Formats: sequence, structure tokens, C-alpha cells
Amino acid sequence: MKNNLLMKLLSLLVLASFVLAACGGPAPQASATEEAMTEAPATEAVTEAPAADDVALRWRTRPDNQEEINVYSQISSELDAQLDGISLTYEPGGSEGANYQDQLRAEIAAGTAPDVFWIPGTDVADFATRGLILNAADLAGATDGYTAENFYAGPMFHLTYNPETGASGDGSGAVWGLPRDVSTFALYLNLDLIAEAGAADPRELAANGEWDWDAFLDVAQKTRALGPDIYGYGASAWWGPYGVWLNASGGGFFTEDRTACNLNSEESLAGLEFQRSLYQDFDVATPYGEDPEPPFRAGNVAMFQNGRWATPGIRTVDFNWDVVELPNGPQGTPGNWLFWGAYVINANTEHPEEAWALVQALTTAETQGQVSALGANIPSRVSQEALDAFLTFTPPDNNQAFLNGIAPDANPTAEGPLWAGSWPEFDKIMGPAIQGVLTGATSVEQFGATICDEANKAFNQ
Repeated sequence: MKNNLLMKLLSLLVLASFVLAACGGPAPQASATEEAMTEAPATEAVTEAPAADDVALRWRTRPDNQEEINVYSQISSELDAQLDGISLTYEPGGSEGANYQDQLRAEIAAGTAPDVFWIPGTDVADFATRGLILNAADLAGATDGYTAENFYAGPMFHLTYNPETGASGDGSGAVWGLPRDVSTFALYLNLDLIAEAGAADPRELAANGEWDWDAFLDVAQKTRALGPDIYGYGASAWWGPYGVWLNASGGGFFTEDRTACNLNSEESLAGLEFQRSLYQDFDVATPYGEDPEPPFRAGNVAMFQNGRWATPGIRTVDFNWDVVELPNGPQGTPGNWLFWGAYVINANTEHPEEAWALVQALTTAETQGQVSALGANIPSRVSQEALDAFLTFTPPDNNQAFLNGIAPDANPTAEGPLWAGSWPEFDKIMGPAIQGVLTGATSVEQFGATICDEANKAFNQ
């Protein structure tokens, strides 16, 4: 068993770092151990030597970059010291996008998956209904102080949804995990490029209520004119970035009750057409399918669309930067998402009680404060104090842009699974079809004529 005095000292140090960050102090500097981790491969596990009678647990997230790996490696080391009788091994997920979830499904079937792992909110229903993750309702019910109301309602609706009864919330008989974070998209800005191009500052436009699609396109075009290797806009090739344009037009992926495809609605197609024009007509965007983060960090992209999780990596750039909320679309809102993901427990873990203890430890206010202070996301616990502290975790200076994205008047669309169908199957149909439009292989009209006939196959018939 670990030395109790050492455990208390380390716990105090963790709490002290959180308080300093919340008071506006700088983010904690990387330790020598963390700096050494920067040299390690992204998939290398970070582990502590377990005591002879400790329960050994493995846990995994899907980090966006090496800086985010360092954040979770540090947390794993600190929790390893705090959790008496438990030794931890942190495994950064080495595959991106849906491949990460596919790898987890294969490892669960093979009996090699971690005890605890993070998955996107979209995949909770698939993992739950396939019996891949543990229903921790009994463990949660025996935990003092646990209630679903401690976290944002959007994630907890799905994390406590009982597919057998349709009930959700405390007492539903289902707890599929706890939310690690919430986040929204913002545009990371290269302010040097924007100033050089003589374009308007998007932050000032947003403050004046003038930040819309036309203003966005103007900034993108002016910065694109700086040179053949300079782009006005960049976004990754997955459902989140392209979905905002559909949402902001008043459309979206699904019907309101989430039981059928809505990709062929007039509003959805209008949003897709505007996004297509960024790639095909105006040529202001980095080529679709290529990772836009490296060229942004190299100083060659003016506006990079990503979530809060990209902040640790962006903090390493050497140009003047900040963030701004997404521009308002035709419906008067930016079409943003309320992103979230959850720590869940492998249904086949040999140590469910210890795994639940780890899930709780990973979602305390203190741990979430560390992650937020280091830039990776917004706390998923409902707390004005946590949001106020989040604003002090700079850079970027304009952290309010992320909070504006989850404000009620922004009307963000909550990321969520398909309990009436299969999100993985829907995504596999939608993604390549969208890519065909954005790369110019397919017209918007061709897309609209066939997409829902195919995508509706992903719903329960």
C-alpha cells in the first residue's frame, strides 16, 4: 500500500496548483518528467511501478496532440499517488477519428482493452447496447454525493438513458459513465496574418454583432491573397467541422426526434453548399482531408476551426494568436456543437469497483480544473465558479468565445448517440458522401438526391 503521508502531500500540491490557476496565475510549467514525455512516441503507455498488493488498472484517452498527452500523463501520475490500493497505466490512444472507437471494440472482443477509457458522446449508445461497457448504476447508487445533476444535462441524459425503459436521470437504472469535459468549436486566429492582409479583426466584428458568414468569407479571402501557401480557413475532415454549417443554416444531420436522416433538407443543403464554396469556388480553405493544424501552427492558416482540446498545442506557436466564436449563419446562430465525451468502464474489467473509483477521480472538480488550466477543455461539472475560473486559463485571451458557444442563446446542438439507430453506421455513410461534395467529386444536388435513402438504413426499421 502507498505511504499515506506522501499521498496527502501530493494531494495538497494538486489542489494548490488548481487554486493558483483559478486565481489567474500561469498554467503549471512542465516538469522534467513531462518534458521527457514530449520526446516519447504518442502511443507509449505511462505507468507507475505497482505495489505488490495494488490493483493494476489501465486507462485511455484519445489525445489531439503531444501536449494533451502530457496533460493526461501528469494526471495519471498524480491520481496513482492518491488512489490507495490502485496503480495506474495511462495509454494515449494512437488512432484518430472513428478508428479509435473501432480499435476499442476489437480490443474488448479480444479481452485486451483497458479497464477505463474515454469515448465520444456519439458512441455511448453503440457501446452500451452492444454490452461493451459496464452499467455502473449500482456502483453510483452506493456512492455518497453522486448525482447526475452535478454535470451538464445534455451529456447526462444519454449517460443515464435506459434503453429498456426510455427513462433517464437519477433512478433510471443506468449509468454508463461520467462526462470528462464539454467543449465547443471556436476559430483559432493567426492575428499576424489577418493584420498583414488588412482584414478586419474577427474579435471586433463579433463584439459589434457583425461576425457572420459574409464577414468570415471576407477575412478568409483577404488572407488567402497573401500567397499560394497561405490559407484563410482550415478544418479537419470529420462530422463536427462540417456539421456546423448545416446547423447554422437551420438544418442538421437528423430529424428533431433523431429517428431519421435530415441531410437532404433545404436548410442542410444550403449549409453544405456554402461550405463547398469555401473549397471549390473561393479556394480559401486548406485541402479537404489534409490535417490543417500543422500548417496553422506553422503560421500559414488565418482561421483554424477546432475545439478547446487543441489549445495545448496552439500555445506552442510563436505568432500572435487568439480565438473567436464561429460566425453566425442564416438562422442567426453559429450552429455550434456542445461536444462531450465520457469515461466509461470496460464491461469485462476484473475490477469494477476500482474502475468506478478511477472514473470518479478523473471527473472531480480538482482534476477537471487541472485539465482546464492546461488548456484542453471546459469542466463538465455545472459550476459558475468553474466557468469563472476557466476564463482565467490563458492564453487564449478571449476564452469567453468558447463559453459563448455553449450559451443558451447560441442554441448549440448537443452531441449525442443514436438510441434509435447506429451512429457508427450513419457516420460511415455520411462522411464519404460529404467528402465527395467538398472535394468536388459530387454536386450538392447529387448528394441531396440519394443521401437519406442510404443514411436511413442506419436507423432501426
